[in-house]
Amino acid sequence: MDKSSSRFLSLDVFRGMTLCFMIIVNTPGSGAAPFSPLEHAAWHGFTPTDLVFPSFLFAVGNAMSFSMKRYQEMGNSAVLSKVFRRTLLIFLIGYLMYWFPFFSTSGGHFHLKTITHTRIMGVLQRIALCYCFASLMIHFLSKQTVFILSGLFLVIYWIILLVYGNPADPLSMTGNAGIYLDKFLFGPDHLYHGEGIPFDPEGVLSTLPAIVNVVVGYYAGKFIQQKGKGYDTTTKLLLTGCLFIFLALCWNMVFPINKKLWTSSFVLVTTGLDLVILSALIYALEINNWNKGNWARFFTTMGKNPLPIYVLSEILLIPVSMIMINGTNAVDWINTAFYQAIAPGPIGSLLFAISFMMICWLVAYILDKRNIYIRV
Repeated sequence: MDKSSSRFLSLDVFRGMTLCFMIIVNTPGSGAAPFSPLEHAAWHGFTPTDLVFPSFLFAVGNAMSFSMKRYQEMGNSAVLSKVFRRTLLIFLIGYLMYWFPFFSTSGGHFHLKTITHTRIMGVLQRIALCYCFASLMIHFLSKQTVFILSGLFLVIYWIILLVYGNPADPLSMTGNAGIYLDKFLFGPDHLYHGEGIPFDPEGVLSTLPAIVNVVVGYYAGKFIQQKGKGYDTTTKLLLTGCLFIFLALCWNMVFPINKKLWTSSFVLVTTGLDLVILSALIYALEINNWNKGNWARFFTTMGKNPLPIYVLSEILLIPVSMIMINGTNAVDWINTAFYQAIAPGPIGSLLFAISFMMICWLVAYILDKRNIYIRV
């Protein structure tokens, strides 16, 4: 993130809030189901949790609106080298994160884990690809062309799902065109199995509409830089967000809002909500200076090192869970012996998630205090 972004507190807070909420929903305590708003929609539909990942992509676009200023002074070969290098590094980090801890135990012996069942696509992989395509579009094409392409991505994706999916139910988990393509490219063993079947919610085909989340985030950040942090900016962002939400609800009647398919109506409702939230933050922080006690610093601290903190949040509990206590892995034991003991049910699950998020925040705070900012 370009340091000039510090002029826009609302963008920094938005990024930090997204990361905090992402960690909370990704690491619920075991032993009890979390509150329903902290779970993804089973298939069609929408919950607050479904807003987290697209908001992260939106924040990536915000950051690009600052960093890509330097691209105008670079030659095309230098731009391509920088974009492809970042894409490869982020994609590789995401892949290695799913391979971690690179070994397994059997009979008291350690064995190197093979890559035969390692997931290829994923969260960071999608971020990498969306960043790559959005950067190339924005740098090499006119603003109008980028808008037209973004609209085409949403429409073409809809058509592909309808034409190449299972005619009986082209929007089902087992019959959509995306799962067919992923199985053809990677095979079932390299897909996500958290749904009970080999199906990747961050697959190749659904990356196409996700690019639009980054594009909207970029132009929102650009608009704020150009127009300033006044009432006019807030109003226009708010109205645009409401328009996107209205269009999403209309499209939802024929192309349901669905996070796991990343449908085009899902893109519109999430970018619309992000614009509304961002306009509210500008109004509160930039216009009215509602930052008594400097509460916003809590979120900006987290948002200054988004990539390493996210990776930490994903891998930290893996080695902890390998520690056995009374025949139970340490993570489950902590949940059962402490969190579920003092607050049984969803409250205990939420307290564990918040506690873990605070551990990640503490790491972010230490890095910030030492002026350590890890970027690729």
